[in-house]
Amino acid sequence: MLTLFSFLFVLFVLVFFHELGHFLAAKSVGVRVEKFYIGFNIFGLGIKKQIGETEYGLGILPLGGYVKMAGMIDESMDAEITGAPWEFQSKNSLQKIWVMSGGVLANLLLAAVVFTIITLSRGIGISDPRSIVGSLADGYPAGEAGIIAGDIITAIDGEPVQNWEQMTALIHTRPDEELLVSWDRDGLPFSAVIKTRSTQTIIGDEIKTVGMIGVAPKIDVHPAGLIEAANRGVSLTGLWMARTYISLKMLFTGKASMRDLGGPILIAQLAGESAQSGFITLLGFLAIISVNLAFINILPVPALDGGHIALELVEVAMRRPLSLRARMAIQQVGIMLLLTLLVVVVYNDIMRLFE
Repeated sequence: MLTLFSFLFVLFVLVFFHELGHFLAAKSVGVRVEKFYIGFNIFGLGIKKQIGETEYGLGILPLGGYVKMAGMIDESMDAEITGAPWEFQSKNSLQKIWVMSGGVLANLLLAAVVFTIITLSRGIGISDPRSIVGSLADGYPAGEAGIIAGDIITAIDGEPVQNWEQMTALIHTRPDEELLVSWDRDGLPFSAVIKTRSTQTIIGDEIKTVGMIGVAPKIDVHPAGLIEAANRGVSLTGLWMARTYISLKMLFTGKASMRDLGGPILIAQLAGESAQSGFITLLGFLAIISVNLAFINILPVPALDGGHIALELVEVAMRRPLSLRARMAIQQVGIMLLLTLLVVVVYNDIMRLFE
């Protein structure tokens, strides 16, 4: 139940803010919003209420949501355009791009705010540059060899280490190998032969196998003020944008496999695991997924926000609008691509359940 509720919470917040971004952007330039839905109202089931010119609804299928704008050709395939001033197609190019960017901007803002809240609640941690062990991973060889938090690692295979980076560099280059690790505890020397465990990690834009012994550095935490926390919130949002870009680049260059992609089942599992560590951890997971959602939506793929923006830029370059038939054909191609991707990630999710 914790996994289910955590998944629904993450999904609801992400979809709500994404669609709210489109809604507010549309309203700001005078575009009439006909529908605002969280979830999909299949078979006429769900909750809906007409308020003014907009129908607000909560669908029974929680995998998404949508904002239906007057005069916009989107995945609904509604081609009714009258030229009224409140229609999307009646707006200039900058206004259209602003409306189509609203969801992505809302997700990035959500991530930055959540990261800011997390920083305010937990403070800012600064790693001690020395090779002092702050914590150990369960089941890894360092703990099994007797290393405890507070120990200072002094040498790897007889080579002295002065800081954490120097130590990890020596360990990372020796996956699945035995190392003589020396450390001090309250001035007393200790040493043991430790076999590293190989782990795959992303370094730059490649997946590399590195050696790990299961130690983490000592971190000094100090409370953060609002400005410092906000700066960190923005920087963490940028960091996860960069990581998402690197991951997709690896996928398209063949350095990562399509089998690494995850879908709703994987997100639910990770949401449940995050919730078990506390609500703040779940919020951190939500912020990361929000960044992922923003990045994916801005890609120039038909039916995504980035695809709509790309079409608008094409029309600006052509100095004339694409035909209605061409726009609808492009949308259909985009929908087929997204459905294919959905099948792939759900298949991956199911296969992971049996591994």
